[in-house]
Formats: sequence, C-alpha cells, structure tokens
Amino acid sequence: MNRPTDDLGIRSDTSRAIAFSDAVFAIIITLLVLDLRVPDVPPGRLLSGLLEQWPGYVAYLASYAYVAIVWLNHKSAFNRIKESDRGLHWVNLFVLFTTALLPFPTAVVSDALQKHDQQDQRVAVAFYALIGALLCASWLAFFHYLARRKDLLREEVSERHFPAERVRALVGVILYVAAGLIGYLVAPLAGLAIFVVLPVFYAVTSAGLYQVPLTRRMARRPPTSGS
Repeated sequence: MNRPTDDLGIRSDTSRAIAFSDAVFAIIITLLVLDLRVPDVPPGRLLSGLLEQWPGYVAYLASYAYVAIVWLNHKSAFNRIKESDRGLHWVNLFVLFTTALLPFPTAVVSDALQKHDQQDQRVAVAFYALIGALLCASWLAFFHYLARRKDLLREEVSERHFPAERVRALVGVILYVAAGLIGYLVAPLAGLAIFVVLPVFYAVTSAGLYQVPLTRRMARRPPTSGS
C-alpha cells in the first residue's frame, strides 16, 4: 500500500538515522581518548607522571560510561521504532548534539583537577554537570516525542514504555544538577564521584542491557507447533 503523497520525503525507515547516529557515537568515543596524553616528565619519573594524571582517567571513565549508556538507550529506543519522521530526526539530532559536547567538559575537568586551584575545579565540575543535565534534557525531549507519536512505534511496544522513559530522563536532569551543586558548593571530587556513579543508574535501568539476554531467550524458545 502506497503512502499518501504528503508523507513522501517526511516518513522513512530508521536505517539511515541509526547508521548516522552510530557513526557519531564512534567519533565521540574516539575524541574522549585523545585527551589521555603521555606525561611530559624527565627520565625516571614516568610512573609518577602517569599516576598524577588520575583525574584524566576518572573523567574519561565517567564520560565513556555515559556515552556507552547513551548508545545502549539509543539502540533500545530505535528497536521499538518502525519508522522516522522529521520531528523524530530533529530530537535525535538534539541527542547527538548534546552527546557530542561531552569531550569538551571532560577535558576541562581533567585539566582543572591537574593544573588549577580549587575554585577552577569547582567551576569545571559544575560545567560538566551542566552538559550532563543538558544531555538528559535532550533525552527527555526524545522520549516525550515518542510518547506522543505512537504511530511511529512498533505494534508490540507498550503504551507505557516511553512515558516511563521520560521519568528516567527527568531523574537524570535532577541528579546532574545535584551533582553540580555538590561539586561547586561542597567538594569538586564529590561531584566527580557522582559523575562516575550516575551511569550505573542508567545501566541498571536501561532496557539496552537486557537486549542480548532477551534475544537469546527468544532464540532458545521452541517454535509452536501448528495444528
């Protein structure tokens, strides 16, 4: 059955959006590791130089875990979408835009914790929290759009799925704002510790992590015999 004329060029399958998004995520992951540098130290000081760069390792770990969870959530969401439209493309681009910002605050936090005073460290942690909250807000917009556009979803998707996902995104906004306030008003390292732990929340609650086990269980399920 042909689509109406006004749908031509507006609706499409999700393959191009998924391929483009995966490429963007791969580039972001690559950019994160570029901030890990060989320490410029005299002979005999390599070990101490590597150890002194621990803030860079922690910042990288937090951001890598965050991007990994974003990718898992993205994969899980698009597994439930049967076709895209212009609105979905825009909110997807918003998610990619905010995710692509992560290497910058990661570098700022790493540099501030190694070379700057505590006031600069407080600002750096608050800046990272701002970007993290913005990324969660982009997911809130993404899930809100899908919650309102059930015609884009596969028939087997529960009507409660994406409304529930909005709650997860909103919790993320609140937690990153709280982490930024703690890092700025209390201690930068406390905020940094929360950044490392926050992806665990999304890992535990992400349907993407259960995608492979679910697929395996379905593959092992014996076919129903015909009558």
